[in-house]
Amino acid sequence: MPPPWAQGQRPWPGQWLAGPRPVAYPSPVRFEGVPGEPFTLAILPAPKLVSGVSVGALVAGIGSILVSGAVWCFGLAGSNQGWGALVGGAFFVLAALLGLAGVGLGIIGLRNIKRDLTGVTTGKGYAITGLVCGGVGLLSAILGLVTAILLTRGS
Repeated sequence: MPPPWAQGQRPWPGQWLAGPRPVAYPSPVRFEGVPGEPFTLAILPAPKLVSGVSVGALVAGIGSILVSGAVWCFGLAGSNQGWGALVGGAFFVLAALLGLAGVGLGIIGLRNIKRDLTGVTTGKGYAITGLVCGGVGLLSAILGLVTAILLTRGS
């Protein structure tokens, strides 16, 4: 039995006729002729690229905040038994490294985006957020370690 549109009926909405589905291409940026040929090339816009360094800054900054929470938790939980400053200090090292990485990668990411002459690279918000989160995580880890040391000495 032939399909309905072969019998003169119209296809219903959403039903495709034979052949590939149409693709919506973006508007061309410019057209360039091909030397020696009667053809013209349509140059499509380049997609935006997110800076990997900026994303790395964001991940390191968020990690620094999370690990600085462990500094506070272990520092306060073990302050009565005397091991809070030791375990909090171990997590402090990781939080400090992640915080410094977040700040450093955020600065590098902002510089890379600013120096991009093509205007294709994005991710300024990721870089700024990573820079801020890295600084907050580093500061929080320092305060957590100092608190753990003071509470451990006091008990």
